[in-house]
Amino acid sequence: MSKIDFVIPWVDSSDPEWQREKNQYNTAADFNSDGDVRYRDWELLKYWFRGAEKFAPWVNKVHFITWGHVPEWLNTNHPKLNIVRHEDFIPSEYLPTFSSHVIELNMHRIKDLAEQFVYFNDDVFLINHTEKEHFFRNGLPCDEGLFNYIFHNDNKSDFPHILLTMVGVMNQNFNFKEQIKLYEDKFINEVYENFLYINQFYRQFNLLPGFYTIHLSQAFLKSTFEEVWNYERELLENVSKNKFRQVKDVNQYLMRYWQLMTGRFEPTLYRKNGWVFYSPEKDSEAIETFIREQTRSIICINDSVDIDNFEEVKQRIDLAFSSIMPKRSSFELQ
Repeated sequence: MSKIDFVIPWVDSSDPEWQREKNQYNTAADFNSDGDVRYRDWELLKYWFRGAEKFAPWVNKVHFITWGHVPEWLNTNHPKLNIVRHEDFIPSEYLPTFSSHVIELNMHRIKDLAEQFVYFNDDVFLINHTEKEHFFRNGLPCDEGLFNYIFHNDNKSDFPHILLTMVGVMNQNFNFKEQIKLYEDKFINEVYENFLYINQFYRQFNLLPGFYTIHLSQAFLKSTFEEVWNYERELLENVSKNKFRQVKDVNQYLMRYWQLMTGRFEPTLYRKNGWVFYSPEKDSEAIETFIREQTRSIICINDSVDIDNFEEVKQRIDLAFSSIMPKRSSFELQ
């Protein structure tokens, strides 16, 4: 099997130089629904590296994207670690940027990035053993080609807008019914088990309603990014010029949508690999249990503005991680 890389972005929101630059560009016109919460550091990054080493020892290279700062404990000389600063891969006309969307849409420009790579947000962790085949089979990303009706229920959130925009891009570039016929074996597949009825229902539609969003690690082909940039350059350039996330943006899920619509995926019920927790304080006990019992291979602990006791919640989750990964990885200074 070909080499598989990991890509993870990270920001140290306590860095005064980063804060000064961010504040220099930030204006009231910038859409940032979660304020500084989007940049809050849970200090759990060391467990991401421990998980990668312990549960995915087969990974070829870890591309660690940073504004410029690196954790003081990080072993920057690790042979599998590639520290990638924004200016190393993002075109200068898009810099500086404080938008995860800009970082995501330009990942294919990272030097020596493998054709097959897995993208992690820094709130997604490996907590149990994985194999390459969990992410790629037959040279293609493992993914769910399950349709989902995209609806809008929160005008304070940019996410529904972004999903709707990406659905529009897909319908502009593809004939939904034709793509279903072309890749029927991938969309109408028993691997989806009890969820198969969803695709059987939506296949009668003339337009793509949307895809089910899996907020876990995401397998990508670098060539997909290159192709999408070729077809939608104006859109991606406009998004990349934004210093902060905007309601009219698209993000890395556009590349996922493109892979699904073009049949470049191996159908799987990917959600079985992990679980997403959206309320760290409310779900803190369930999160601790999920980690300690290593219920699945992947966990996403999505940050939330609704946390009254942040330090307490952070400490409890830290203890849960340390119970299954107590030893430093070789990515940490000894």
